[in-house]
Amino acid sequence: MHTKIHFCSAALLILFVSAARAGLQNPPANPPSGQTQQVADPRYVIGAQDVLDISVWKDPELTRQVPVRPDGKISLPLLNDVQAAGLTPEQLRDQIATGLKKFMADPVVTVIVSQINSQRVYVTGEVVRAGAYPLLPQMTILQAISSAGGFTQFANTKRIFMFRTVDGKQVNFPFDYRDVIHGKNTAENVELKAGDTIVVP
Repeated sequence: MHTKIHFCSAALLILFVSAARAGLQNPPANPPSGQTQQVADPRYVIGAQDVLDISVWKDPELTRQVPVRPDGKISLPLLNDVQAAGLTPEQLRDQIATGLKKFMADPVVTVIVSQINSQRVYVTGEVVRAGAYPLLPQMTILQAISSAGGFTQFANTKRIFMFRTVDGKQVNFPFDYRDVIHGKNTAENVELKAGDTIVVP
């Protein structure tokens, strides 16, 4: 009987200590640090037609999802029109926070690019879903083809080309799918830029 009592007491003590440790290791959440959440590449520049999630801590009236208009601006309460295109999410965050300081003390702003619509690449030819696709950070030719659903049964995967306009002139980049996926000529799998067009014959 004494053994069972000691065992129960020990078990309760272990549970109490575990709970106490959990409380120390997982304290209540602190206010946001003000660091910008954004797309993977911090160098990403916001453009027209992108969609942004703007969050102001402890102020739901100012927290909203907004599209970037064709003129490059967004509309926000208190600030009216704010220039967004041409800025990184971090730069826009700082600009909004500076503007809000006229109305509140130490505003904590978060800017997230939830939809990238301003920068697109194009995949055409013998792919499952030809069309325009958002240019994701560090997106490559291989990734763009994957976004397009891969090849049709008629695709010539050894004679793919990516076309890019450089200084007003069209430059062709050859891409041999079979070589690249087998680890050969991997330099052909170049990182894409806005406006690039991939043609699969």
